[in-house]
Amino acid sequence: MGVAGDEVVQGRVRLAELVASLSLATDLGTGQPLGHALRTCLLSMELSRRSGVGEERPTDVYYVALLRFVGCTADASETAAAVGGDQIGFNAAMAPALMGTAVEQVRALVATVGEGLPPARRVARVAAMLADPGGASRSLAAHCEAAQLLASRIGVGPGVVAALGRAYERWDGKGLPAGIVGEEVPAPIRVVVVARDVDLWVRLVGLDETAEVIRRRAGRAYDPAVAAAFLEDPPGVLAASDVDDTWHATLEAEPTPRSWTGHGNLDATLAAFADFVDLGSPWLRGHSPAVAELAAAAGAVAGLTAEEVRLLRLGGLVHDLGRIGVPAGIWDHPGPLTVDAWERVRLHPYLTERILDRSGVLAPLDRIAACHHERADGSGYHRGARTIELSRSERLLAAADAYQALTEARPHRPPHLSEEAGERLRRDARAGRFDPSDVEAVVVAAGHEPRPVVSARPAGLTDRELEVLRLIARGRSNREVASELVISVKTVGSHVEHIYAKAGVTSRAGATLFAMRYGLL
Repeated sequence: MGVAGDEVVQGRVRLAELVASLSLATDLGTGQPLGHALRTCLLSMELSRRSGVGEERPTDVYYVALLRFVGCTADASETAAAVGGDQIGFNAAMAPALMGTAVEQVRALVATVGEGLPPARRVARVAAMLADPGGASRSLAAHCEAAQLLASRIGVGPGVVAALGRAYERWDGKGLPAGIVGEEVPAPIRVVVVARDVDLWVRLVGLDETAEVIRRRAGRAYDPAVAAAFLEDPPGVLAASDVDDTWHATLEAEPTPRSWTGHGNLDATLAAFADFVDLGSPWLRGHSPAVAELAAAAGAVAGLTAEEVRLLRLGGLVHDLGRIGVPAGIWDHPGPLTVDAWERVRLHPYLTERILDRSGVLAPLDRIAACHHERADGSGYHRGARTIELSRSERLLAAADAYQALTEARPHRPPHLSEEAGERLRRDARAGRFDPSDVEAVVVAAGHEPRPVVSARPAGLTDRELEVLRLIARGRSNREVASELVISVKTVGSHVEHIYAKAGVTSRAGATLFAMRYGLL
């Protein structure tokens, strides 16, 4: 978990804490290791100090380094369709060539587009991209516009927003989207493009070869002053990012006066996070805010406290942050997914948890958000947790997410009508996948007529299993249970095994505590 320290003071939250969390998500979307943007930020601050470029507005350099790729979801779906499904792999492969020559960019494109497809289809995709010389300009212009719109909602300064509109410009005027030259390129961008490439190339080829790359690109893609600051002392510059705790070092590196946002603005900031995620697929746009509102309304119906409802809403806004780490081609696929694709889908709640857990401010949301695909009977993911392991808030968010998804169109099906979605969710509750009382709270919050919850069966226990559980919890032996229920001892043993498995326990004491917790005695 990240160090909270002074990141929350008198109802205010450090803006850097929130933006640093968002930068972890952009790492996923660009195919980079978690922490790449944090290291870029540390290197940017060092290069700005050494070169003097951007030194008059260090806060702008700091936030541009963290937010440069926040527009990466702008055309994720379209890019995935063009390259063969995996825009994340494409982004990662193109990253070293992004500030290189046109020849380097074409070579990277040809080597990457359609990877894994049959040769004829791969050649067709490469040819289509090469035949559209304006494609890169349109794509990066969309990235820049999305970055500006999202950054303005997060609350960073106007200098940061303006610079993000020029995120892919070059010193020699051959960049995008405007082709501006030299010092027309905002100072934060001139610093950050070098810092980003230093971190990228050092990981790929080591420090010596990285220095050669920076030397070749100086005066072309890179501001000569920034490149020179690195080349004068590569090990010294790199030491700025070679720290044990990159997260804490990045928060400490924020220039003073530090930027803060009120707790009242946290909802709006996390709503921008939600839109950043949902932008990545046309099938999922608007999903996260809708889940957040439905879950919060269900929490109120269920009698949660005002603070629990607030956390439930915030958890709903960020529950799908990890979806950025799954290629858009998987979310947009119209047919059954392969085993490998399903494994990537099942990973996204874990990625959500890892992003949120780093932040002292957002860590209280990590468990709520990461459990949105868990099920009462243990059939969900990524933990396979059962009812006994899930809090009421976690269960409500999972049920709200399931209901909302049913009412939305997906590439393999049309949307379900509201009434049908409610019935499907209630059937899932009867089958043991959700707690019936949680489902009832969600469907009532969604506007359905309430129904009495009859004999709620936690963890998906059947009526017979409930009978057996009540008896063994009262101290009856298997033989005594068999006699009382007029069934065989072997059948009782089988029921007991099922009870243990569903309740997530291994002993009669554990089963008894489970029965006591849920008022089954």
